[in-house]
Amino acid sequence: MNRTVQHPLFIVSEEDWSLHRKGYQDQLRHQEKVKEAIRKNLPDLITEESIIMSDGKQVVKVPIRSMEEYRFRYNHNKSKHVGQGDGKSQVGDVIGRESQQQPGPGKGQGAGDKAGADYYEAEISVEELEEILFGEMELPRLKQKDQHEITTQDIRFNDVRKKGLMGNIDKKRTILEAIKRNALRGHRRPKGISVDDLRFKTWEEIVIPHSNAVVLAMMDTSGSMGIFEKYIARSFFFWMVRFLRTKYEKVEIVFIAHHTEAKEVSEDHFFTKGESGGTICSSAYRLALEIIDKRYPPSRYNIYPFHFSDGDNLTSDNERCIKLVRELMKRVNLFGYGEVNQYNRHSTLMTAFRNFADPKFMHYIIREKGQVYDALKHFFAKKEKR
Repeated sequence: MNRTVQHPLFIVSEEDWSLHRKGYQDQLRHQEKVKEAIRKNLPDLITEESIIMSDGKQVVKVPIRSMEEYRFRYNHNKSKHVGQGDGKSQVGDVIGRESQQQPGPGKGQGAGDKAGADYYEAEISVEELEEILFGEMELPRLKQKDQHEITTQDIRFNDVRKKGLMGNIDKKRTILEAIKRNALRGHRRPKGISVDDLRFKTWEEIVIPHSNAVVLAMMDTSGSMGIFEKYIARSFFFWMVRFLRTKYEKVEIVFIAHHTEAKEVSEDHFFTKGESGGTICSSAYRLALEIIDKRYPPSRYNIYPFHFSDGDNLTSDNERCIKLVRELMKRVNLFGYGEVNQYNRHSTLMTAFRNFADPKFMHYIIREKGQVYDALKHFFAKKEKR
């Protein structure tokens, strides 16, 4: 026996609902504008000092072009319009157009007389920024190992039931059930929705296992690394760490700082403490090899060493660097070298690395702040599904 809902939860209407959805459509347009603004400003946003030097809970502002409402526009110039045809014109033919004056955004050179586009600033959280940035990234060359410890979580809607939360109601299936019930009774049109018509989507959390992984973050902290160089390196590693911890539940991260000597340091020390002295990059590679051999056997771990430097290495050390990197590449999935070279100067380390033809070796040269975003996409490019 069907029970009809006493106070209807739904109203079946045959009106043109496109006329009632303006608020919802405007909300969708606004959300899309925000996402478009974030994508457009990503290279600048991810190097915002207020984010890099914070705990990652900052709110940032992005400029968004305002959206004008549809309306009739009148000729405020009060000018008369006269057109002359060739005698063969038909009703509706265009015989002349007023010259268009485009808005002038301005370039800072003197005062202009053109109207500009209106912009306003929308506040977004770092989490919203991450959602767009990390959606384009993944650990490359991830392989199946002997044991699985890393997991990622996903939500899958996999069933439809008669009981559930109103927030999960399946409107389409509910209406179809109402139509079928009324059709069996000989009603051409649905007459109300009963409790028995209600259908709800149900979902479950899917745990996707991945093989173990460890990332070794190596940073040059020598005297040749100036304020800009250290800031760029820390910016890259800041987003790398947040990406790994957001998308991979149990990935391990080892922090190594070096000048002429290398040492394993805490995360806080890595991101906040500075050093001085000369540069011997091979010290970092040697320590990375020792850590891998002692704690992370390649048979059980996917291994990713990333090294950032200004490329100013002791010339006599370059040969040792090449040998140690070759040894590392026998054990790792990928070796990433990032170089901060603002003035396009000669780099002793990059000169040595240019001869590497191993696909496991990847490098990227950063010359300005906006290229941190490009470096992240280069090293953690997401494979397109075929």
